[in-house]
Amino acid sequence: MPHQVAVFALDDVMPFDLGIARRVLLEALDTDGERLYEVRTCSIGGQPVRTNGDFSVVVDHDEQLLATADTVVIATQEPSGGLLEHGVLPEPVAEALSLIREDTRVVSLCTSAFVLAAAGWLDGLRATTHWALADRFQNLFPAVDVEPDVLFVDEGRILTSAGGAAGIDLCLHLIRRDHGTEVANAAARRCVVAPWRDGGQAQFIEHPLPRDDHNSTAATRAWALTRLESSLTLADMAEHAHMSVRTFGRRFHDEVGTSPAQWIIKRRVDRARTLLETTSLHIDEVARQVGFGSSTLLRKHLHTSIGVTPTAYRRTFRAPIS
Repeated sequence: MPHQVAVFALDDVMPFDLGIARRVLLEALDTDGERLYEVRTCSIGGQPVRTNGDFSVVVDHDEQLLATADTVVIATQEPSGGLLEHGVLPEPVAEALSLIREDTRVVSLCTSAFVLAAAGWLDGLRATTHWALADRFQNLFPAVDVEPDVLFVDEGRILTSAGGAAGIDLCLHLIRRDHGTEVANAAARRCVVAPWRDGGQAQFIEHPLPRDDHNSTAATRAWALTRLESSLTLADMAEHAHMSVRTFGRRFHDEVGTSPAQWIIKRRVDRARTLLETTSLHIDEVARQVGFGSSTLLRKHLHTSIGVTPTAYRRTFRAPIS
């Protein structure tokens, strides 16, 4: 039997997000070409669901589908209304969620993390949602450990994702977790999407920039990207920006959301991943070209970032050389 997935649609659902689970999971096939998941959509009372657009959608199942599902996916809703303002579940929604078995995997896409938190299912757990709503989420649900700048969070039985395409990343992660990298990569190719953006990758968060462009660190960041193979220190970057080390570090964090040192490490890891995917360079040479200096340091930072070694990453993701 394929793994049974129920997509739970609530009013003001976003149509794109409503279709993510079905679009991605149905592309996961076994060696005989058979689908590994069956995805069905339900609503309260099996009623048509109002979208946040100018139309409604008709579904074929009611909330009883939640009682038999192996995985429940709650699709994104428009960020407005009582739930997002007060953190209180409507009674019909609470009753529907009570049908979900204790061993059923539950996935929230973007704002539906508010649904899980209001039900008390995220207390004491890490979770994420759209970065623009993270502060409101944390204020409403202080018992949840909110991670506002990641694509998705896997807490075992319960998984939460950020907005938009992060739902695709999370569904590919489910396939990878259930059936391995090869099946997930094949599903990604059929969907024509990137096979792997790890959950810890940052959301594209808007950080306000200073009005005076002369006081921005943007030019120094562009300069640093051309010198990743060199030894880049905070003092080097501050000197290039014509700022004191203290002022540069503070302004950099305000603009980017992280420290210069962590930003450089992330850029070096990104460059290393590109080289591992697109070249046959020895691991030591990849490490040298991105500024890590040794394969040991590259291995440490790559494993910290995405949980695999350089060799394993290359074996999985290197494109054929034509």
